[in-house]
Amino acid sequence: MAKALKILFILGLFGTLCAVGITYAIYYSVKDRIPTVEELKDIELRIPLRIYTADNLLIGEFGEQRRTPISYSEIPPNLEHAILAAEDTNFYHHPGVDILGLGRAVMQLVTTGQIQSGGSTITMQVARNYFLSFEQTFTRKFTEIFISLKMERELSKHDILELYVNKIYLGNRAYGFEAAAQVYYGKNLSELDLAQLAMIAGLPKAPSRFNPVANPSRALIRRNWILQRMLSLGMIDKDAYQNAVESPITAKNHGVMPDIEAGYIAEMVRAELYNTFGDNLYSTGMTVYTTIDSKRQKAANEAIFNGVLDYDMRHGYRGSLEKRTDLINAPLEEQKKALQDIGRFKNWQTALVLSTTNTTADVRLANGERATLPWEAVKWARSYINEDSQGPYPSKVADVLVPGDIVRLRPDNKLEWLLAQKPSIQSALVSLNSKDGAIQALVGGFNFFENKFNRVTQSKRQPGSNFKPFIYASALDRGYTAASIINDAPVVFNDRNLESAWRPTNDGGKFYGPTRLREALYRSQNIVSVRLLEELGIRPTLNYLSKFGFDPDDLPYNLSLSLGSANLSPLQIATGYAVFSNGGYQVQPYLINKVIDRNDNVLFQASPATVCVTCTPLEKTTDDEPQMGLFDTPEGIVSLPMAPQVIDPEVNYIIYDMMRDVIKLGTGRRARVLERDDLAGKTGTTNDVRDAWFSGFNGELVTSVWSGFDNSSPLGRGEWGGSVSLPAWIDYMRDALQGTPLSFVTKPSSLVTVRIDPNTGERALPGQSNAIFEIFRKDHVPPQRNLNLPTLNNNRDSESREEKQETNALENLF
Repeated sequence: MAKALKILFILGLFGTLCAVGITYAIYYSVKDRIPTVEELKDIELRIPLRIYTADNLLIGEFGEQRRTPISYSEIPPNLEHAILAAEDTNFYHHPGVDILGLGRAVMQLVTTGQIQSGGSTITMQVARNYFLSFEQTFTRKFTEIFISLKMERELSKHDILELYVNKIYLGNRAYGFEAAAQVYYGKNLSELDLAQLAMIAGLPKAPSRFNPVANPSRALIRRNWILQRMLSLGMIDKDAYQNAVESPITAKNHGVMPDIEAGYIAEMVRAELYNTFGDNLYSTGMTVYTTIDSKRQKAANEAIFNGVLDYDMRHGYRGSLEKRTDLINAPLEEQKKALQDIGRFKNWQTALVLSTTNTTADVRLANGERATLPWEAVKWARSYINEDSQGPYPSKVADVLVPGDIVRLRPDNKLEWLLAQKPSIQSALVSLNSKDGAIQALVGGFNFFENKFNRVTQSKRQPGSNFKPFIYASALDRGYTAASIINDAPVVFNDRNLESAWRPTNDGGKFYGPTRLREALYRSQNIVSVRLLEELGIRPTLNYLSKFGFDPDDLPYNLSLSLGSANLSPLQIATGYAVFSNGGYQVQPYLINKVIDRNDNVLFQASPATVCVTCTPLEKTTDDEPQMGLFDTPEGIVSLPMAPQVIDPEVNYIIYDMMRDVIKLGTGRRARVLERDDLAGKTGTTNDVRDAWFSGFNGELVTSVWSGFDNSSPLGRGEWGGSVSLPAWIDYMRDALQGTPLSFVTKPSSLVTVRIDPNTGERALPGQSNAIFEIFRKDHVPPQRNLNLPTLNNNRDSESREEKQETNALENLF
């Protein structure tokens, strides 16, 4: 007996030594794959780039792995219980490995030669997800065990569970439970009920097989099994269990749900940051805060959308997408498939016309529902002939629709559905805070997801008359006044920089004769602009235009410059108009305000040159540094670069006042509907109406709108900047300025106002009945007229010393 015990002891000792030896051998072979303590405690998740508005609404997300990390304290108790019930009931009691589970895995390995069920604890799953691959090998499994044991020594159970809920893959590109809540339910994790939490807790085992969107029946079985486990383990009571198992499946693919539509902005930010950070941009958890105001961005989206559709509808209906009479009596599923194959557009529906009467059309929607279109939903649809011509208005529904037509419908607040078509025209809007250049709203086209070309920054189009205010500002700076007279009469220019003799005309072919500059601007008279540039000289004018941020080398060196023949982007135009808006200071547009990393460290903070007339300047340390100023902000007193003043404030105010008349009296009269006296602006329409513009501003906000076809086709007879782009500008500014006080451009106290003769621009005679008031710089006031002397011409800088003395004496009376 003693001998047998001795033999058993020796065998046991030998077996133990062999086990230790084998274990050491395995450890030695995999030790290089075991992370250090520092690596365990410095685990970083792959977190996507997220882009927000200035008021913290999500614009977009970039990264293959959708993840939103949360701390242990943010894990809902029911989720923790569901995870433990589904994956590792003994989590809080084992040392990182489950001996029984591993025993089962070893038996499977011995009998089948493969690892089938790994017996993995939550700790082992964390080890595999963070440090290992998913290959089914003996070596990997032992490495996983060693890492798990080490993790349990170095990290708390709460730390391990936190890593698990943030890393585990849950299908549909969702990594972590917070991301899964967003993807499957469109909610934060804290907003999910017990049934929903149990549903996503069932995903780690097999994200595809138990996916509630792809396999709802299997997902339901898995969910209810987890709920049963929670009940049996005392994690929930019977009432909670019963309510949860009776809950229907509510999951669907929500994807990444931005808070506001701003695809062009998100792409601008991504492209700019990629140049600095490369591919790390998509995984290191950067957060970008832009300058975008969400209220104004929403207003811009709606303004462009409605403006484009309004233009498209008044140019006629181009007909159905397809004609499928074979579908009229086809089974429902066949109808749905045919309609869904065409594809949706925004929140519109594709529909099949089943039957029509004189006043209605019965249609099948792509979602399977039936709807009735009333006459009001189709009566707009004159047939499209070309951009200049449309057919007669229809008199009944059958004039527009016939059974078998496949058409598009868009939602309508009054009619439910309205007959629609995808427009081919494009439009773009950009809006800046003129005091520092912060972009408040930007829409680069009608639909980003269909066409990502950003017309605000990438498209260079002719601004037409939208460019004239810059020419007029140059004239005022050179001594002209708003009352200066230019003869609006036919003229032929033999400019050597033009290919042939040029005979510019006004829109409509009408000529107005001698015209004051103020009138010429608000009427948008072309001849006056051309003659004015000829008098000023092209080279001096180009030099002056650089003050607005334009590169003279990018502008034409000929008289067509006066009519806006340069190719410029809407952002360039808006930047130039910002000078008029802010009192004569040059600012640079910017979109990114701040970039922070995953630990809230600031990687970038914008420091824009800012307009602040009352700021206290600081002393410069070197000649190369920009002048700094103190600014009182919501965050306190800050020091920022001061924007350079590039335009004489007197010149700037007079141009502003002249452009206010564009809205009061001229081509921008539609904007009077806003009932704001602080607004100024200018329309722009190019030859053959290929580009239509409106740019306008008050003392704080400047907005430019462009409309046209990408292929530069004409917009059609009767269309102008005032009919295509101005309505969108009005709609945007109505919302953007709602609740804001009037903001006028500051009027310099040195300016004087005198009465003039509206026909000659000269000083009005005493008692003249048709005299009007005009604003002048002190040194450019027309001389007092003498009834006994011939009428004096307005020669701007040619006043005699006696005339100036008389003028100055009169000015002292004002």
